[in-house]
Amino acid sequence: MTIELRHLRAFLAIAEEGNVTRAAARLHTGQPALSRTLRQLEDHLGTRLVDRSTHHLDLTAAGRTFRDKATVALAAVDDALNPATLTRWPLRLGHPWAAFGDLTIPLLRRWDEAHPDVPLELRRIDDRTAGLTRGEVDAALLRGEATAPGLQRELMLYEDRLAVLPAGNPLAARESVTLSDLADWPIATNIIAGTTGLDLWPAHHRPPSLIKVKNTDEWLTTIAAGRALGVTTVATPGLYSHPSVVFRPLTDAPQVPLYLVWRSGQEHPSLRDLVRLAHEVTKPSPSGT
Repeated sequence: MTIELRHLRAFLAIAEEGNVTRAAARLHTGQPALSRTLRQLEDHLGTRLVDRSTHHLDLTAAGRTFRDKATVALAAVDDALNPATLTRWPLRLGHPWAAFGDLTIPLLRRWDEAHPDVPLELRRIDDRTAGLTRGEVDAALLRGEATAPGLQRELMLYEDRLAVLPAGNPLAARESVTLSDLADWPIATNIIAGTTGLDLWPAHHRPPSLIKVKNTDEWLTTIAAGRALGVTTVATPGLYSHPSVVFRPLTDAPQVPLYLVWRSGQEHPSLRDLVRLAHEVTKPSPSGT
């Protein structure tokens, strides 16, 4: 039989809901009809996508792989059918936090000057790859070891780390701090796209616990409330601030690499222009400032 977009949408609804009944309600269809659609898709692919042995449906290994492919495929179809993209094809640049740091505005301004017919859309998406693997963006600015199947990356720069402290914390009075100084407090970490874990500290002197959050706003609020300290890079203060939070140089922590990442074989026509411009923006000026 012919597989249609409805088969992909049905499967993704089941994958996201973890339950055929809820997925059917979401798609405004009956449970038997949705189950038949799933079986048709599995028969076409010749493999099981969903493990039905438990009350909560789990994806098989093949199902997880197909979920990623189906997500990208539907995103591409939706974008192709969007009337707004028929006259202008924007280049979507994702990031989970801090974008290009202090270089964000220079990058956007220089892009607008050089490519007025190709809008560069900056999108913050709270996801490990900032929506890249789901087809929501064409490229992403990612920190740390940003690796996933089918992705290409290019190193842009390395960023120094900062300690992030509640204004009333004793360490806030210092000009700089060390990892050892932070080790007596809980540490707030972004479990979705953060670069801070307990392995940043030596095994013999680590913070007592991690307070896990899912985005930069939660992370900043947790620190401001005095529930934890934090570690970030020099890119953060220019885009995020809070009257109850201070940033101090963290003198003995390793730098964090910042990559420009995109999907192999699915390049936007202007992607290479973005790579070149990003490299140009990171170059120091002739005066060294």
